[in-house]
Order: sequence, then structure tokens, then C-alpha cells
Amino acid sequence: MEKSEIEFRNVSFRYQEEGPWVLRNVSFTIPSSEWVAVIGHNGSGKSTIAKLMNGLLFPQEGEIFVNGTKVSRETVWDIRKNVGMVFQNPDNQFVGTTVRDDVAFGMENHGLVREVMAKRIKESLSAVKMTDYELHEPHRLSGGQKQRVAIASVLAVSPKYIILDEATAMLDPKGRKEIMNTILDVKEQRELSLITITHDLQEVTKADRVLVMNKGEVWMSTAPRELFAEKEKLVEIGLDTPFVAKLAGELNSAGLSLSREPLNHQELLEELWTLRSIR
Repeated sequence: MEKSEIEFRNVSFRYQEEGPWVLRNVSFTIPSSEWVAVIGHNGSGKSTIAKLMNGLLFPQEGEIFVNGTKVSRETVWDIRKNVGMVFQNPDNQFVGTTVRDDVAFGMENHGLVREVMAKRIKESLSAVKMTDYELHEPHRLSGGQKQRVAIASVLAVSPKYIILDEATAMLDPKGRKEIMNTILDVKEQRELSLITITHDLQEVTKADRVLVMNKGEVWMSTAPRELFAEKEKLVEIGLDTPFVAKLAGELNSAGLSLSREPLNHQELLEELWTLRSIR
């Protein structure tokens, strides 16, 4: 039976033969339908992990498996049918003169027949609410619209995993929220696994699990609530915590013992209301 997961087994990687190790003995598993946020300071190995998952890079040591298939130069095209990737700058992914051409490009590389391609173009653009832009030139779109097209191009190949490598970093807060809402809707509809490489702490609070990288190693793998309860440890490795987590820490220090680590303003208000009712 096919394994529905991505697995890193003792993976080490460096960009130059005698250069420093960017990743050292990294092991983790991402099961089907899970949203994993990967965070860490610059140079911690986050984006390298994303490129290794997609077969853009290959490890010098260790093994990577996608649904039981080892990632290698021989299997890379099969791997990319299952693992789609959206980069920070969508302009780097555009190759066609129209949105339709761009969405079709990945399917052409995989040899899909024209009837299937036409159907998937419609479905993918509909999923990201860009149906009316099928014949538009990609470079004339707004930043958020470009990112939607990049996501549609990945969805058209029908992957089981989608990697967002800082894919919302160039957008304003409203655009960031819209793109994440779109991708989460698609995730639920298609039962995808989602891997987000991000610095957006609000985004991290909504993930199922957080993989924290530090100096090329897995520093912690846990749920967001448990992670942000470790405020002092996060600061020690150069990471920040959301404003709500900081405020909760100050309240606890002032003697207001919250029953759990709040992840958003609503949860914090509920905690404060509970404390008020008890008193």
C-alpha cells in the first residue's frame, strides 16, 4: 500500500563540496492532509528543505521519500506530480504569454492530453477565483493575482502536497490573508498536505504543527500552542512570538494565570472573561 507522507531520514546537505552543512541529520515525517509550518532564522535551512522535497536539490547524506518513493534524479518527475511548489516571487514561475498558457505549462511537461488540460485549467482558475483572467497577460496582474495564478499552475498538476516557500511575503496583510484563505479552502476540498515556509507568526498559529529549524537541525516539532508557550527558548535562538503570546506572558507574570496559551485575540478575550467570571 502506498504511504501518504513525506519522510526525511537523517538528511544532510551542503551547497559546496567543502562548504558548511546547511542541514545536519534532519529527520521528520509529514503525513497526509496535515499543515506543517516550517520556521527558523535566516540560514537555518528552511528553504533548502522545501527544495529537497521537490527534487530541486538532492541530499549528500540520508534519504527523502514521498509516498514511499525515494527522491532521486531518476524519480524526480514522478515526485513533482505529487509535490507542487509556489515561490516567493510568482514572476519567477511565469513562462506563458497568458494566464491560461501558464497554468497549462506544468501539465504539458507531464504529458497530459489536451482534454484533461482544458478541464484542469478551468477547475484550477476557479479554485483561486481567477476564471475571468484566463486570457490576461500575467505581468499585468497585481501581486496577489499573480500569486493566485502561480497556485493555480501548481493545482493543475493535481499534487498531493503543496509547498509555499515564503509565498505571501511580498504581499500586504490583506493580500496575505486572502491568499492563505484561498489555499486553505483548496486544501480542505482536495485533502492536500500543506507545507509553508514562513516568517508570518499569525500564519504559524493556524498550522497543525510547527517544525522549528535552528542551525540546520530540527530544534522542535510541536503544535503552535505548545511552541509559543516556550517564549524564552524561542528568543534564545533568535525567533519572535506573536503579540498575543507576548501579552499572555505579561499577564501571567502579573499574576493572572491563564489556563492555556492563547493563539489569537479571541482566545485571549475568552481567557480574560473566564478569569473575570471566577473572580
